[in-house]
Amino acid sequence: MNITDWLRKTFRGILECIAEFLNRLGVMPNTMTFLGLIGNIIAAYCISMDKMVSGGVIVLIMGPIDALDGTMARLRGEPTNYGAFVDSVTDRYSEIVILGGLMIYFLNSNNTNACFLVYAAAIGSVLISYVRARAESLDFEAKAGLLTRVERYMVIVPSLLLKKPVIGLWIIAVLGNITAFQRIWCVRQQARRTFKKKNRKTK
Repeated sequence: MNITDWLRKTFRGILECIAEFLNRLGVMPNTMTFLGLIGNIIAAYCISMDKMVSGGVIVLIMGPIDALDGTMARLRGEPTNYGAFVDSVTDRYSEIVILGGLMIYFLNSNNTNACFLVYAAAIGSVLISYVRARAESLDFEAKAGLLTRVERYMVIVPSLLLKKPVIGLWIIAVLGNITAFQRIWCVRQQARRTFKKKNRKTK
């Protein structure tokens, strides 16, 4: 069981209680999705203005909010492919926006090396998601890896709160790209097994 699955299992009861309350108020799941995105945009602005702790706190708060939309939709009996699609897209926007806030901060600080580090972290983050999405479109599975989205947030939040964003970026840049390659390798292994099975059937 990975960290994402463990968190979902551990905090499922709490999330469902909050989700039920919000559903009774008439709040829509997509409203929570976009609220999370707006919150992360505000966090990115704080980060870009050298308010790392404020940005970190907002990102920390947005994590549980982001987890509520899917739970709300499930409890309403309205989980849809489109809702899952919107959730995934806004998750990617949120992540890139936060990294964009760091990029602006380092540009203003004339820290060129850190800018390249942000770029490397962004590549890893985007490729992790893209490899999985592309693999699933071809009927492969690519969920494995060291640094899924939850782990990336668990890295970036403490680094912001401790005002050590470079450390968090190094971890995401290195382990994020390793995770992308892990998923590529996983798909390669599945493709080879599929190819061998087809060859045995044709003989």
